[in-house]
Amino acid sequence: MKIGAAEVLRTYARPDPARLGLLIYGNDAMRVALKRQEVIAAIIGPGGEAEMRLARIAAADLRRDPAALQDAVKAQGFFPGPRVAFVEDATDGLAPLLQEAMAAWRPGDALLVVTAGSLAAKSALRKLFEPHPGAHALALYDDPPGRDEIEAMLARAGVSGLSRAAMADVTALAQALDPGDFRQTLEKIALYKLGDATPLSPAEIAACAPATVEAEVDEIINAAASGRVADVGPLMRRLDGQGVGAVKVCMEATRHFRTLHGAACDPAGPASGLARARPPVFGPRRDVMLRQAQSLGLHKIEEALGMLIETDLTLRSPARVPATAVMERTLIRLATLARR
Repeated sequence: MKIGAAEVLRTYARPDPARLGLLIYGNDAMRVALKRQEVIAAIIGPGGEAEMRLARIAAADLRRDPAALQDAVKAQGFFPGPRVAFVEDATDGLAPLLQEAMAAWRPGDALLVVTAGSLAAKSALRKLFEPHPGAHALALYDDPPGRDEIEAMLARAGVSGLSRAAMADVTALAQALDPGDFRQTLEKIALYKLGDATPLSPAEIAACAPATVEAEVDEIINAAASGRVADVGPLMRRLDGQGVGAVKVCMEATRHFRTLHGAACDPAGPASGLARARPPVFGPRRDVMLRQAQSLGLHKIEEALGMLIETDLTLRSPARVPATAVMERTLIRLATLARR
């Protein structure tokens, strides 16, 4: 039977002697690995691996020793509790071996968990698990986790009592980050709030979130968009000393002003436009960009984008130009435009 990501943990956390196993497959290996860890932990509990109730079998090892799977499924442990036989990175070539193990499976045997990469609709592995009344097949796609999954992950990390604004920022993070990075960020937030009973704020989320660009690049772009002409020169020299190229600064500035343009064009207002921005804008950076979009207005933002596109063409042209000076001049022009 097919099963959804939102219900798989609830299903496998409840013991069922008639349940044979689960196939987890998807294009993103990290997403598959994280879900597999969660499911196995839900089945055997936190001490299951230490009690030797988990048998790991790599696909390559199973090809060399076909009997290893049935041995793992039938083996009886020293400790009571459910057992799992885990086959990692399976392919359709292992379908006959898995079919034999599933045919020989009886209630009380170890539950079979199989992970695989992307599988087509006619995959032999899917044909084993999807029609089976005692098994499930879970397809993981590249879509970001839904609200239910995010709340479950927050609960496991020990983070609770989020305000609406904080939950919106955590959801934005889930859409912007890879699954592994998002999970690490939640763990960082949990450590940050350890022993702190105050509600999690958007500023704290932003402080724990991984930076998408260097802080200095973000700072100089904000200086230009906010009209701080005097700050542009020192910041540009600092970036140049750190080896940050003018092309990178130009690319990030263009991305920044395109986000402002989308916010300024939104019929419901800049705040609504920033809420729909991709990648998401959250925390204090959202407040800064909202002020910039409101103060600049659509026409100035479009003029700024024209300057940046012209600069980008100059920097990428075959002509030898002083790239840092060209970029600094453009940023000063942008800051002057913002002050008008």
